[in-house]
Amino acid sequence: MTEPTNTLPNLGAAELAAYIDHTLLRPDAGTAEIAAWCDEAVTHGFKSVCVNPIQIPLVAAKLAGTGVGVCSVIGFPFGASPTAVKVAEAAWVVAHGATEVDMVIDIGALKDGRAEVVRADIAAVKAACGSALLKVIIEACLLDDEQKALACRLSAEAGADFVKTSTGFAGGGATAKDVALMRRTVGSALGVKASGGVRTRDDALRMIAAGASRIGASASIAIVAEADAVSTGAKGGY
Repeated sequence: MTEPTNTLPNLGAAELAAYIDHTLLRPDAGTAEIAAWCDEAVTHGFKSVCVNPIQIPLVAAKLAGTGVGVCSVIGFPFGASPTAVKVAEAAWVVAHGATEVDMVIDIGALKDGRAEVVRADIAAVKAACGSALLKVIIEACLLDDEQKALACRLSAEAGADFVKTSTGFAGGGATAKDVALMRRTVGSALGVKASGGVRTRDDALRMIAAGASRIGASASIAIVAEADAVSTGAKGGY
């Protein structure tokens, strides 16, 4: 799934959990499952819970006072909504408790070379976010390296806080190679989120080694359980 990385960071379960957006974006996820997802995030110390917009009021209520972030996707998964719709969606989720917003760029405009359209789309959503963090999903699997770098530069110019590899819904997910390219492009100015297909401890550690400062995963529990088992085993527990 990912390119090999020679040296992986040695992170325990709690340290690794602090990188993870505990993500549940299936359209059939119901109230009980979302509530349980929030409980898991608090128990394990995940960075945020990432859900679809309609579930933000529930997640915000469940996570109030816990220190776990409330993250919503916008223009998801295609990025093909008009800017005004993305802006309204972002404003709605922030008004209902979202502290982080993950938006999908206008992928077609980027591939056309209409850089100003992409930049303006991101900037308008950033303005609607207020104090909420904005992560920009570039959908790397649909772009060549030049386009990936351009998307990252436009995100930075538009005031985004993070760039993000993938939705996980376009037939490809995060790779260490893409994360490294994105990190080289944005330097230390922005965060880089690796999302899509990150299912194991080693997957997550490869992304972090490549430059990711955040991980989006639905296999979060398995990832930290594996990290805990490795740590316990290293201490002679197995």
